[in-house]
Amino acid sequence: MNIKIRHANIDDYQAVEVIMRQVQQMHIDWRPDIYRHSDAVLPTEVYEQAVHNETAYVAVCEGQVTGILLLQYRHIECTNQVTRDVIYIDTMAVDEQYRGKGIGHAFFEFLKEMKLQKGFDGIELQVNAKNKAAYQMYANYGFTEKSINMELLEC
Repeated sequence: MNIKIRHANIDDYQAVEVIMRQVQQMHIDWRPDIYRHSDAVLPTEVYEQAVHNETAYVAVCEGQVTGILLLQYRHIECTNQVTRDVIYIDTMAVDEQYRGKGIGHAFFEFLKEMKLQKGFDGIELQVNAKNKAAYQMYANYGFTEKSINMELLEC
C-alpha cells in the first residue's frame, strides 16, 4: 500500500472528523464513565489552528485520508530536569478500515525523520490503558513506559 504523509489542510477536515469519531467511540466503549458523545470530537477551530500552525498531518492512501497525526513541540526546561525538546504526539488515529496496514508505522518513520532533521531529543505520547493494540504497536516500535497515570474512582 502506498502511504503518503503530508501536512493536513482545511479540506481534509470531514475525513479527519470521521476518524476522530471512530476513536472517540472506542474510548466511550472502554470508559463510558469518562468519555461521551459530542457534536464534534475535533472542533473545527482547533483543527484549523493545527493546520495553520503546521502541527497537523494526514496519511493518504489512494487519494483518501486514512490517518491523522496532531503534534505539539515541547521545550522542557526546569531546575529538576535535563533541558529537552520533544515532539509530543497529541493524536495519532487511523481509519478503522485501514488499521494494521502500516499507516501507524509510516507515521513513526515520518516522525523519526522529523526528529533527526529538526534536532529534537525525543518523541513522546500517551496511550489509553485499554488500548492494548496501540500499546503493543508502540512497544514494538521501541517506545518504553515513562510514567503511568493512575486514578481512584471510589472512596
